[in-house]
Amino acid sequence: MHESPFAARSGSPARPPIQFYFDFSSPYAYIASEWIDAVAARHGRTVQWQAILLGVTFQAAELKPPVAHPIKRDYALRDFERSAHFAGLPYRQPETFPIPTQNAARVFWWLHDTQGASQAVGFARAGLRAYFTRGVVLSDPAQLRALLAELGLDADAAEQAWQDQTWKQRLRGVNEAAVAAGVFGAPFFMIDGEPFWGNDRQPQIERWLARGPFTRL
Repeated sequence: MHESPFAARSGSPARPPIQFYFDFSSPYAYIASEWIDAVAARHGRTVQWQAILLGVTFQAAELKPPVAHPIKRDYALRDFERSAHFAGLPYRQPETFPIPTQNAARVFWWLHDTQGASQAVGFARAGLRAYFTRGVVLSDPAQLRALLAELGLDADAAEQAWQDQTWKQRLRGVNEAAVAAGVFGAPFFMIDGEPFWGNDRQPQIERWLARGPFTRL
């Protein structure tokens, strides 16, 4: 097997981080959130989590959620659960689905910029798990506050943040940058400038990280 062009060498610069775009209302982003950091670590990479709003990317790409199409809805709901169980993850289809996630995303960026990326990622993981395993409706301010308190975070400060124009604008800027980068769904990954869309891209991501760009036959 040939050596990866991204193989670590003594004195070589750090490998670029993986950009991981997710929406708190995406079942496939929930599944991907449970494996992306471990996959990245195996290949000497870090992950930069990017909370976005799928509605913005769908609008830019002139797309609709799968469950918005009657012919796709039953299949999509079945596949969400099947894909989670295939990955060995608990899953319970939320009764309220999909949901607007701007408040949760603003909290993510507030934590990210004021308390650090690890705090924000911890909240993101907990939020995704809460919604897709316990049905915690993150769009409900009371339920979001309760989750924040459960995690030991300041719910009052978080609510002030999600209502603040500073964090509204922060999320707006992230969404605009994501669309400009070609993001049109979630989960979406950017690795060395190469886009990968969907939880089912994991095998391709693994190979890219191990060997670098694919060689055409």
